[in-house]
Amino acid sequence: MKNLPDAEVLFEQLAEKIKPLITSETALVGIHSGGAWLMERLLPLISPAGNGLANGILDVSFYRDDYSQRGLHTETRPSQIPFEVEGRHIILIDDVFYTGRTIRAAMNELFDYGRPASISLAVLVNRGGRELPIAPQISAYETTLTPDQNLQLLRQADGHFYLTLEENS
Repeated sequence: MKNLPDAEVLFEQLAEKIKPLITSETALVGIHSGGAWLMERLLPLISPAGNGLANGILDVSFYRDDYSQRGLHTETRPSQIPFEVEGRHIILIDDVFYTGRTIRAAMNELFDYGRPASISLAVLVNRGGRELPIAPQISAYETTLTPDQNLQLLRQADGHFYLTLEENS
């Protein structure tokens, strides 16, 4: 079993990497659930005081190409994009990047709201194992895991993050 990095330290590193990318035309979009948790905690750290950085949450369950195998999350909630996507510079936020299928689904859904000027991907962990030509532009940590390993971001009742690694049999 790998020693896992401190998710709170990774979170701080991610925030520092995202800060320079923020402009008045930027919007943060967190992918349900871990990406949404990260985005919610990032907002007060990276948004200049009083800026009211545009933000939203995507639940890409219905947009995944493997929906018939995965089904819905246990805590599915509708996507919330309360800003004009057209012409925005979107920073898409997810917790753990693996195959690229979730990101592909998120981009498909975003384009249903309008055509953004650009989409950048920021992730807490890039675990390797890409299946699509999609990769994060920003990641706090890179590692290589085997397909039978499952890395998850979880959060405690007080909102602090931690990582778990399970071996699937």
